[in-house]
Amino acid sequence: MAQQGAGFRFGIVAACFNPVLVDGLLARATEVLLAAGVRVGDLTIVRVPGSHEVPWAAQQLAAQKTCDGVLALGVLIGGDTNHHEMVGHSVSHALQQVALTTGKPVINGVIVADTLAQARARCVGKINRGAEFAHAALATAALGRTFRRSKRP
Repeated sequence: MAQQGAGFRFGIVAACFNPVLVDGLLARATEVLLAAGVRVGDLTIVRVPGSHEVPWAAQQLAAQKTCDGVLALGVLIGGDTNHHEMVGHSVSHALQQVALTTGKPVINGVIVADTLAQARARCVGKINRGAEFAHAALATAALGRTFRRSKRP
């Protein structure tokens, strides 16, 4: 895997809300990308206030010609209402639209959890979702490169 990411450029959008958890996702994802050969200078990290703002920033990054893919990171945790579910659905749909309209892979790394314990387990605990999101970004960027090559005359 050491050079699997060489030559790729990724944008990462990370929400500021729930900072310890989102920073855990970001650190784990970044670690995998760097270990795969992505250069530090080929990562653009953008912070936005919360998960609801993630799709807009993801669209801005995906629109850049130099971007091979975008990782969208955030954490939504349940409370007394289902607000986290509504925002999660909205963000998921918007991120899919960004991918389809820009033609760039967008990895939905916005965790929607019912409890803080579930979110911790996925962001900074035994379930390493940050690494999973990075692996998905690498795989889809490689697939995108294959598609671009097959279109050449």
